[in-house]
Amino acid sequence: MTRTHKRWLIVLAALLLVDMADLNTFAFAAPAIRAEWGLSVHQVGTITSASFLGMFVGSVLGGRIADRFGRKPVIIGAVGLFSVFSLLSAFAVGVADLAVYRVVTGVGLQAMTVVVLTYVSEMFPLTRRGRAQTWIVAVSLIGVPIMAWFARWVVPTSPSAWRWIFALGASGLVLIVAAARWLPESVRWLQDNGRNDRAESIVQQIEREARQATRAELPAVLTQPVVAAARPIDLVAGGYLRRTVVLCLTMCLGLSGFYGYHSWVPTLLTEHGFSTAEALTYSSVMSLATVPGALFALLFIDRVERRTAVLVLYTMVAGLMLVFAFTDSNTLLVASGLGITLLLQASVPCMYTYLPEIFPTSLRALGAGICNGTGRLAVFGTTFLVSALLAWVGFTGVFLYLAGVVILAGLTIALFGERTRGRSLEEITSTGAATHGSPVRTPQASTADY
Repeated sequence: MTRTHKRWLIVLAALLLVDMADLNTFAFAAPAIRAEWGLSVHQVGTITSASFLGMFVGSVLGGRIADRFGRKPVIIGAVGLFSVFSLLSAFAVGVADLAVYRVVTGVGLQAMTVVVLTYVSEMFPLTRRGRAQTWIVAVSLIGVPIMAWFARWVVPTSPSAWRWIFALGASGLVLIVAAARWLPESVRWLQDNGRNDRAESIVQQIEREARQATRAELPAVLTQPVVAAARPIDLVAGGYLRRTVVLCLTMCLGLSGFYGYHSWVPTLLTEHGFSTAEALTYSSVMSLATVPGALFALLFIDRVERRTAVLVLYTMVAGLMLVFAFTDSNTLLVASGLGITLLLQASVPCMYTYLPEIFPTSLRALGAGICNGTGRLAVFGTTFLVSALLAWVGFTGVFLYLAGVVILAGLTIALFGERTRGRSLEEITSTGAATHGSPVRTPQASTADY
């Protein structure tokens, strides 16, 4: 990657770090808000659930706007949206207005996430797409402990100090200038919308830096098929229907297992007989594998087919969940919990890289948004399902369910997903679509796969 790629990577990672921190603001503020306002568990759950509905809207709406008007304006606009409404949350006076603020914040958060993933797929070399996504995910996860420790420091200072948590969530506003200055529009989007001169100037800058770094000429241009512009209806009734269905199912099953484990593990442990202190201690230890788990994907993400990597990771997760469910050893319980956390986090960059790769430029952000948003809706339903299963079949039954959904997610993408590793986006998306010849850079080029 060139100096320019690395600059983009830093900006995008910083944006997702703020995104991840803001995503968790209500979770850390909720106990203090509940104490000050006298809220019931149901009211807290209502606000949390409403946020997931906002995320679904943001995924789809942000994707559609990005396909129509460009990736860069949506990234900047989404950062502004979630930052402003996070700041407004700090001035909330009741459940109603706080719920509205968190819904709109969710819209901005997921709109930015989906479009950033799309941007990385279109602007980084095909042999580095996976590693670029991995570094961005790993850095973004640091936002969770930052917000957790900030909350731990500020909340005890006064009954209303929780408001500072939401104020910190508005820190994305300071990154808007960096995004506006250093992120160009996506080359593929520019070319797809007839702005070839601007696209060519960006590519030429990358090529100059690549020649300086390699001190060699770049490989020759190769003519590849470029997918003709498609309509949104093609995602559900045209050549991309199968891809949409497969990825929606994979995201629903995978995210259900991911959040079913991470969101419920402290409660599940207490129901299994551990004290609250023990459950929180074990959960905290298991969370130490979060960032190392994302970085673990660097070892294989651009070397192994993505659908194969997801299947292997999810199969191992399912096996460890069975160990977690049946073991009587606390040591083995913590060890298997660490393994589950590490492998689930390693699967995130794989899915985030794959998500936008399989759709054409004109539908890439919308397709990724629909599939990601559908997965968020599934998480909304999983919240109630896990609660019911816990009451009906207990701790072991819940983990049998979670193991089942993650293995089904792996099998779905492995058996029916598209092969993407080492292929240009044009080659991936040309299958089943009308194409026409157009000169683009060879996939073997040392510059970006434009």
